Amino acid sequence: MSVSRVDNNNNVFGGSSTTREPNNELGKNDFLKLLTTQLKYQDPLSPMNDTEFIAQMAQFSSLEQMQNISASAAVSKAIGMIGMQVKWTNGGGVEQTGIAQSVRIVSGEPKVVIGDTLIDLSQVAAIQNLGSNNV
Repeated sequence: MSVSRVDNNNNVFGGSSTTREPNNELGKNDFLKLLTTQLKYQDPLSPMNDTEFIAQMAQFSSLEQMQNISASAAVSKAIGMIGMQVKWTNGGGVEQTGIAQSVRIVSGEPKVVIGDTLIDLSQVAAIQNLGSNNV
């Protein structure tokens, strides 16, 4: 029977471990945690008003819909680049160009595939239709 080594660099599946970066934004999970904590510790003699609870649930629903729309817009933008010449700045600050071949979703974020390179939408400087000379 073989035993896999487990340390800071490798997990039991042989891949590298990942660390979670702190995020300064509140998401829907944070909102739900706050709401459940508020309900858990409310005063039983004066419980939360129904209208307050409904208003908070409406805010949660609104937040979730905005996040979904934002994600859909980013994917649509990336898909629209397929077949176009894309100019981007790589991590070293060097401008490069190439033809967008496809889109991949990595950790929930769309990436434009050019050759073997995955380009984040924030790196894109210009898009040009191959049939025109306008940028």
